[in-house]
Amino acid sequence: MPPSLQDKKTKLIQLLESFDRLAVALSGGVDSAVLLAEACSVLGERVIALTARSPIHPQRDVADAEKLAAQLGVPHLIVDSHEMDHADFLANTRQRCYICKKIIFRQLAEVAARRGFSTLAHGANADDLGDYRPGMKAAQELGVAAPLLEAGLSKADVRQLASWRNLAVWNKPAMACLATRFPYGTPITLENLEQVRRAEAALESAGFQNCRVRCHGNVARIELPPEHLPALFTDPVRQRILGQLREIGFVHIAADLEGYVCGSLNRSLNND
Repeated sequence: MPPSLQDKKTKLIQLLESFDRLAVALSGGVDSAVLLAEACSVLGERVIALTARSPIHPQRDVADAEKLAAQLGVPHLIVDSHEMDHADFLANTRQRCYICKKIIFRQLAEVAARRGFSTLAHGANADDLGDYRPGMKAAQELGVAAPLLEAGLSKADVRQLASWRNLAVWNKPAMACLATRFPYGTPITLENLEQVRRAEAALESAGFQNCRVRCHGNVARIELPPEHLPALFTDPVRQRILGQLREIGFVHIAADLEGYVCGSLNRSLNND
């Protein structure tokens, strides 16, 4: 392990040692997986994992969280987070992520407290400070700890630790919630969430990983890593994707020539 990473890991261990008991918000991604694994090493049985479940969370992320908690032998609770019951979330304003994280973290913290865990932590890392992430503000306001971020661990550092620990998700692509597929101001409904979920599943079944289908009304804008775009334009794959997405309900199907860009819909905020 490189000395710089070892120093960060040492700081992470010191931070974790400061907790008497810790509940980890386990999303199914690599960041919270590493946080949970390191917390288990430091705190042993004084750790539990909590995973939010709702239509905005990809089903495979919940399944990955279950597998990871079982692998580590950590008690794991799945909490239905009910974001879809809140009109301010469904309105999909630029504060959507803040509203969503406030709902989720508050519910997870309440469940943890009922089981004697006063501290909730999430897997934010140092790279998360570089984009528009109002959810970080929600976590801070609710007192949710971010040990990876405090230790200065970047996404690359986290992946190294995950690989070193042989965690199955060490190279899993980042996967934001499905609400991020809609431009701000577009109301979120169960129907359009399902439409996007099915569209991305169709692309994944065709062999395209780390893809996004941004929903602009009846237009599906596909984002893929640029090196995968030629395969998307090649028949019979192109015709099959067109047919599947039109069957799902999209009238126009477009591929973004720039490729996949994390948080691409946040550009509208800069324009404003």
